[in-house]
Amino acid sequence: MHPPAEGRMRPSEPHGVVACADMGNPLTTLTLEQLRTRTSAKWRVHPPDVLPLWVAEMDVPLADSIVAALQATASNGDTGYPFGTGYAEALADFAAERWGWRFEIAASTNVPDVMRGMVAVMNLVTGPGDAVVVNSPVYHPFYSYLAHMDRRVVEAPLGADRRIDLDSLELALADAAAGGGRCALLLCNPHNPTGTVHTRAELEGAGELAAAVGARVIVDEIHAPLVYAPATHVPYLSLDVGARAFALLSASKGWNLAGLKAAVAVAGPEAVEELAQIPPQVSHGSSHIGVIAHVAALRGGGAWLDEVLVALDSSRIALGELLAQRLPEVRYEPPAGTYLAWLDCRALELGDDPAATFLQRGRVALSSGPAFGSGGAGHARLNFATSPEILTDAVARMAASL
Repeated sequence: MHPPAEGRMRPSEPHGVVACADMGNPLTTLTLEQLRTRTSAKWRVHPPDVLPLWVAEMDVPLADSIVAALQATASNGDTGYPFGTGYAEALADFAAERWGWRFEIAASTNVPDVMRGMVAVMNLVTGPGDAVVVNSPVYHPFYSYLAHMDRRVVEAPLGADRRIDLDSLELALADAAAGGGRCALLLCNPHNPTGTVHTRAELEGAGELAAAVGARVIVDEIHAPLVYAPATHVPYLSLDVGARAFALLSASKGWNLAGLKAAVAVAGPEAVEELAQIPPQVSHGSSHIGVIAHVAALRGGGAWLDEVLVALDSSRIALGELLAQRLPEVRYEPPAGTYLAWLDCRALELGDDPAATFLQRGRVALSSGPAFGSGGAGHARLNFATSPEILTDAVARMAASL
């Protein structure tokens, strides 16, 4: 991650509930009234009296580079089928600049989005009935997609510190490999919902355990651009253990482009031939307009991303202050990555799904903890990529609902 530009708030500076006005906080650009005119899922699933802090959408305007690219695309009528390797090239340059890792373009292919890319890669290395290990609690679509593929999910719960527990992982991988079938380890880094950013040592340890039982590793790195200093994102394929692994990356989360579908699947050097077996129709499933927007983000949206990271960094600390003031029994550790807060609400005695109480009584929509698998009961996920005013109101409503 680049250091903040002169004049921006730095992570070491004091954090308040309201960010400094002179830094052009992108989270304060749009009013609640403007946000409620949006027609995306975040703003339409729940009634208008609900503050939506659930699905992973940010309350920000688009980066200028993206707006310009989309306007030019519309003006030119360039709305046909996708073609070429421009997305992979932009992503490789971005990864080299930000993370010190460059992948070969020939080792990549476009995919419609990260989850459908995961499905395509998973079909290369496992089959129906095979086992897939996940670190629970984890992004809930992992469970639904794997169930639809007829894969057996084996959980390796994170430790109490919300980090990879290698002992737990070793047991889960042994279970997955029992019987001699193929198996895989599906990692999420940065981790959703906890916001944990796995270290090099943790990733290497996980990779070594997977290799010991012949498990193939697939890594969802969709939140990789959203990491706060001093943590750093370590691309799994930059490690020796990543030689036979696959990674799924996208500009979707970093630049708020979920509605413009596109992602890239990348293979480690010993898995390139396998990646080439993905059917052409999978890569054709990317949105051409999505690819254009993602390239514009990666090529011209770096300064915008840096401003968003400064604003999000302030918000993750401000959330802790608000919870300490209004809901001190809720356990919260500011995440090292993502804009998602994993709230331990068990001390409130609201049952397995505290999000249901906050929605019904407080009119605040959070993501339900149990949906994230083992370790999710009594928890809720909160999206803090919103204005300080909305965040303050949301915590006040949550407190008043008790």
